Amino acid sequence: MIKKVITRAQSNWTKAEGPHHHIVISSRIRLARNLMKLGMPVFQKESDGFSVLQKVKNAVETISCEGKEKLYFYQLQEIPHLERQILLEKHLISPEHCEEGVNKGLIISEDEVISIMINEEDHLRMQAFFPGLQLDKAWELANQLDDALENELEFAFDSKKGYLTACPTNVGTGLRASVMLHLPALSLTKQVGRVLSSLGQLGFTARGLYGEGTEATGNLYQLSNQITLGQTEMDIIQNLTTLALQIVEKEESTRNWLLKENPLRIKDRVGRAYGILQNAAILTSQEALNYLSDVRMGVDMGLLKGLLEQDNLSELMVLAQPAFIQKYMGKIMDAQERDEVRARLFNKKFQKGGKYNVFQIHTTRAACSFFGWRRS
Repeated sequence: MIKKVITRAQSNWTKAEGPHHHIVISSRIRLARNLMKLGMPVFQKESDGFSVLQKVKNAVETISCEGKEKLYFYQLQEIPHLERQILLEKHLISPEHCEEGVNKGLIISEDEVISIMINEEDHLRMQAFFPGLQLDKAWELANQLDDALENELEFAFDSKKGYLTACPTNVGTGLRASVMLHLPALSLTKQVGRVLSSLGQLGFTARGLYGEGTEATGNLYQLSNQITLGQTEMDIIQNLTTLALQIVEKEESTRNWLLKENPLRIKDRVGRAYGILQNAAILTSQEALNYLSDVRMGVDMGLLKGLLEQDNLSELMVLAQPAFIQKYMGKIMDAQERDEVRARLFNKKFQKGGKYNVFQIHTTRAACSFFGWRRS
């Protein structure tokens, strides 16, 4: 069951669909909740952690909500480290939840739209992911799941403060709304720092690909609200949606300006990135993401018509990651080996002009046959 859910590259949020999907890669709603009369994870006894795990598991089995029949339950300690890394690379768990620890759990839907971390910083962290700018749709699903669970579980709630959480910045609604944006033109023109630096004054923040403390590799930025207290859920969602649309408009106008003012420079940048991915013998994950960023921009701007399908670009972003490369090949590899495999994989994809679907290959034998290698 674990292999069925987490060893493929495609998640629902990687699909090239939804409003403004050429710039807004994904939308996520996360709700933090804790159970009454049980210590929060940072303070809890092992018996409390086990109680939380069992209570949430039992509640999920009895609730009725959209997609409930497709939910899977896992204890994190039973999932091998490499596969936990894949969950992290696909944004289904946090870096903190990926670490070793007893009584950590995960509930996930088969299409990976729903993800519930159990005993992370809070007892429950419920997530709903959608491609493109669809915060309202993600909220609708997350809210339905939250209501269903609250009918079965007693959440820690104060009439004045709202939902009580381990971190004071989450008290209130307990809601974190976020969008992942691809901003290559603003980065290329050195405007992205100025655009994002003003977010704090508006109650929002920008982080890298994997959240707080990570870099914005591949010109990908996560925008999210900083404040959950004193605002309604709809206020947060509407404000972030408005902000995202403003940044989308700025990115689009900058792309148009670049294409008008110096088309040769843009075509050269996109062409070089495509050529490197098509021919490189060694390719690090950071290089892959950065070149994919240029190629994605080229596809969006109509510079690579007929050469590459946009649908697989987000999947390639996942497939480029270290853990997924190793799982794909069925063995642990050092950095040099991963860089070689990654390069060959991207070579095949780009030499076929995007027509060869490498994501249909799921077994080690098929992967080795694909590369023309012998299994050791």
